[in-house]
Amino acid sequence: MIKVFQATEKEVTYVETILTTIAEAAKKRGTGIACRTTKYITEKIQEGKAIIAIEEETGTFAGFCYIESWEGKKFVANSGLIVAPEFQGQGIAKRIKQEAFNLSRKKYPHSKLFGLTTGLAIMKINSNLGYRPVPFSELTDDDAFWQGCQTCVNYDILQRTERRHCLCTGMLFDPNWEKKTKE
Repeated sequence: MIKVFQATEKEVTYVETILTTIAEAAKKRGTGIACRTTKYITEKIQEGKAIIAIEEETGTFAGFCYIESWEGKKFVANSGLIVAPEFQGQGIAKRIKQEAFNLSRKKYPHSKLFGLTTGLAIMKINSNLGYRPVPFSELTDDDAFWQGCQTCVNYDILQRTERRHCLCTGMLFDPNWEKKTKE
């Protein structure tokens, strides 16, 4: 049984496992995954801005995602989604993304939610949550966000195109779309 929940101080013990899992996935896929530091992931957990998946019986790490706000909370990114290889194919990424989406909407109800991905499975999950593919010009202008891409193997593409194109697809959820639908 995999439990997916908002991480607390208790889950800081998983930070190195999270970072190792992300690094190994980046190597295996050969595509861009931005690396984060121990301090950064620890802070996300301590700030209540992380979702973690743990196998209940053994306490084994199964997956992770965190949220971060940009441009004065105008935009919120769900980032760092990772599922440990032995737990892939069980719908855990979908459950983690759903919890990250719910947490983002709760903490930042008026913010636009966005993410970057090269994975078709994540695009499908995002689409089911109401995200739409958008050009990068629709995402945050915050330089600090884009600096996070520097550790990605595809960063040179992003630089050469002045942040207009990359191998990633930008996806956006705008809460105003819901309001328009209801009207």
